[in-house]
Amino acid sequence: MEHSLNHLGIIVDGNRRFAKRLMLNLWKGHEWGAKKVREFLRWCKDAGIREVTLYVFSLENFNRPKKEFDYLMSLFKKEFTALLTDKEIEDDKVRINFVGRTHLLPKDVQAVMKKLEMKTKNYNNYKLNFAIAYSGRAEIVDALKSIAEKVKQRKISPNKINEAIIEKHLYLSSEPDLIIRTSGEQRTSGFLLWQGSYSELYFCKKFWPEITKKDFLKAVNSYTIRDRRFGR
Repeated sequence: MEHSLNHLGIIVDGNRRFAKRLMLNLWKGHEWGAKKVREFLRWCKDAGIREVTLYVFSLENFNRPKKEFDYLMSLFKKEFTALLTDKEIEDDKVRINFVGRTHLLPKDVQAVMKKLEMKTKNYNNYKLNFAIAYSGRAEIVDALKSIAEKVKQRKISPNKINEAIIEKHLYLSSEPDLIIRTSGEQRTSGFLLWQGSYSELYFCKKFWPEITKKDFLKAVNSYTIRDRRFGR
C-alpha cells in the first residue's frame, strides 16, 4: 500500500566533511550546502510535498569555532534576506517558520527571520520550517516550562495535561512522515523527538552538498512502499 508524503524532515549533514574531502576551505562546504537547499526544495515541490522541515543548526553547533560560527551566521542572514524577495516563495505562497531557541541567535539574524515570518504568515500553499538553534530535548523542556507556568497561573489543571496539551506548546505541531539524514550517519541527533516518534527514517550515504534528485527520489520511493503500522 502506497502512502502520500505530506511532511518531510531533513537533517542537513556533511557540509564540512564534503569540503574537507575536496581539500577546500570548510566555509565552501557551507556555501554549497546553502545552494543545495534551493535545489532540494524544488524537488520537494515537484514531488507534491507540502511541508518541509530542515534541521540546519543545532544548539550544540553554538560550540563551533568562532570564525566558523560567525561565517554561518552571515550566511544565514544572506540566505534569509534573499528569501524576502524570492519570486518562487511569493508565487508558490510558501509560509516560512523558524523553530528553536532563536533568541540565542545574533540580533541582525533574528530581525531578518522575523521579517520573513511576517511577510509569509498568510501564505498557505506550502510550509517551510527551519530548525535553527534547535534541540529536540530543549523543545520539550521549553514546552514543559510553558505548561508549568500556566499551571502556576491556574490556567491549566495538572490532571488535564495530556499529549494534545504538550503538542500545543511545542515549537512545531505537525509530524513528519519521513525524516532523511545525509552524510551516512545513522541517528536523528535529537531532531523532532516528539513529532518524529513514528516517522519513517532514511539514511543517505552522500554528504548534503552532493545529494542528487535521484538520491531524493530513491528516499521518497522507499517511503511510499513501506508498511506504516504506528505501533499497531
